[in-house]
Amino acid sequence: MRLIGVDVGGTFTDIVFHDTEGGLTHIHKVPTTLDNPARGVLGGISALCDRFDVDRASIDHVYHGTTTATNAILEHDGANCGMITNQGYRDIIHIGRHQRPQHFSIQQEIPWQDRPLIKRRYRKTVPHRIAPPSGEVLVPLDETAVRAAARELRDAGVNSIAVCFLFAFLDPTHEERAKALVLEEHPEAFVTTSSSVSPQFREFERFTTSAINAFVGPKVRDYVSSLEGELAAAGLKADLHIMASNGGAATAAMVSERPVVTLLSGPAAGVLGGAWTGGLSGRTSLITFDVGGTSADIGIVSEGRFAEASPRDTWIAGFPLMVPMIDIHTIGAGGGSIAHQDKGGAFKVGPRSAGARPGPAAYGHGGTEPTVTDANVVLGRLDPNNFLGGEMGLDVEASQAALDRLATQLGMDRLAAAEGVITIINANMANAIRSRTVQKGLDPRDFALVAFGGGGPLQAADVAAMLSIPEVIVPSHPGITSAMGLLTTDLQYDAIRTAFVFSNDMDHGQIEERFADMETTLLAQYTADGVDEARVTFKRTADIRYVGQGYELRINVPGGAFDAAAEAAVWAEFETRHEAEYGRSFPGSPMEIVNVRVTGIGETQKIRAQTPPTSGSLEAAKVATRPSVFRVGTDLETVQTTFYRRDALPLDQQIPGPAVILQQDSTTIVRPGDSFVADRAGNIIIKIGGLS
Repeated sequence: MRLIGVDVGGTFTDIVFHDTEGGLTHIHKVPTTLDNPARGVLGGISALCDRFDVDRASIDHVYHGTTTATNAILEHDGANCGMITNQGYRDIIHIGRHQRPQHFSIQQEIPWQDRPLIKRRYRKTVPHRIAPPSGEVLVPLDETAVRAAARELRDAGVNSIAVCFLFAFLDPTHEERAKALVLEEHPEAFVTTSSSVSPQFREFERFTTSAINAFVGPKVRDYVSSLEGELAAAGLKADLHIMASNGGAATAAMVSERPVVTLLSGPAAGVLGGAWTGGLSGRTSLITFDVGGTSADIGIVSEGRFAEASPRDTWIAGFPLMVPMIDIHTIGAGGGSIAHQDKGGAFKVGPRSAGARPGPAAYGHGGTEPTVTDANVVLGRLDPNNFLGGEMGLDVEASQAALDRLATQLGMDRLAAAEGVITIINANMANAIRSRTVQKGLDPRDFALVAFGGGGPLQAADVAAMLSIPEVIVPSHPGITSAMGLLTTDLQYDAIRTAFVFSNDMDHGQIEERFADMETTLLAQYTADGVDEARVTFKRTADIRYVGQGYELRINVPGGAFDAAAEAAVWAEFETRHEAEYGRSFPGSPMEIVNVRVTGIGETQKIRAQTPPTSGSLEAAKVATRPSVFRVGTDLETVQTTFYRRDALPLDQQIPGPAVILQQDSTTIVRPGDSFVADRAGNIIIKIGGLS
């Protein structure tokens, strides 16, 4: 099986080719074509095939991480949307809940009010109402009113419509009928139903999720369709799969209908790539640390399992979102983050970034503001003649001038200012990791830090030391780890049903029936996708809370029939998790299963291992020895630092720091007192001094 993974970033598009039979892997990077990412994807695949003599027609699958939906919502550049909902409820997506992005600010922007996804004049209402919990029809759907609303939206130039009815999770037939009527009146429209996107209670979040799907839908559908066509025209017969936010791949057809599932497509691939990398070296409890030019993405892998985002933590561009997602925390901290003195006189770094153009002053593209990259240049931690494998030189004098201006403002010398930039950005990153570990009852000392992206290996050792993390793992190709992650996944689909079943009134048969129904539905989807039933497995979970609580915890449900033993196991795990999450549990209090979920996993061919590295020698790997600046204890010290070529390092040999390890897509820093080893899995393992 021949596979290609393509991850589109803000600056580069990364391509990985892997032959599962021969174990051969090739990588390639091309500039991202921001005006049309599909052009860069196709150009990158074609360039890789030409460079490594790969027959295009022999490629079986293309796995793609896309930012199309993400950029559309972040830049508020989506479709002209409309909504059809129940009479009296057109303002649900405007009113929201008591929650706000910033709880105590009286001057904050409320996204769903200040920049709504659907303008109020395009929210149409029709007579219709069903009653919970039975789904009894109180007011029949007025089909004439639906047709009239569809015509009004069509005539107003609306090209995407969300159909959102109260309690549609109990009975989706009314929304589906409304969708059919809309398409009869407006065949060109992209139509979303809330019950197909997020069939669960909480109408505000369900309606907002549907609005997001409608907002990004036409752009994603057109992008996927264009990419499929261009791949076929270029001679590729491969199936196209898109990375979803839940860590699984989805078919192009599914993504075209429900693009909301791809909002964290690229970051999710990064977590998968980090987990796969750590697994090669026998580590299963990992913190993934993906640092680019603008942002840092942090994910948690505990005993090989990804942390899933809870409903209360799932937001995108300030909008609440209810779709399954890997728990990924993003902060504005990267190599291009700008250091500055704020209006109060404080020394800060980020979140504003110099981006790719003009970029850091060292890039020579006209940037003059001091960035994290410039600070590393001034401290001697980057080789100006061996950046990007020697393909790009760094302007040391420009970096020094930028840091001099900052140092003058702060009243300190250049080196102190540069080291301050690094310390602040690392502290920001460490605090972000604490929010996903310590604040959730996890001890970071029990994990390894997997550092990738262009900036991750530069900052990882300092961040690990701040958190007492004993070791850092640097993948063989840090800059394309997300693209590698695309080749480690399976086809993964999710189904959900709202249950509202109490611990003192449990109906095992009812719960089992809902699980079985969801598994049947998912199996039909896999069959349609050509996946053999023998390669499909299911995982059951439930959203559980104490009666009266506002939010739930997602708990694993044992396989097999849901009986008294399974019920007891579920309640026990919930109380254990509740104590870990909130510091206490309430034995004897009534509990409630709010939602039941099934995750289907359709096993696919995937990358199993990297091409085994060859062992070199320490002398052959040495490039130079030059002074670099590190904080040793409480003092800044200039120490002689050895620069190594990564591809020439000896294997399984412990090498002391300080060291700078050079390769094309990143640079790895090993501090004084730390040590590192290049292992046979292809990773570099940095041991943080004094920790074990």
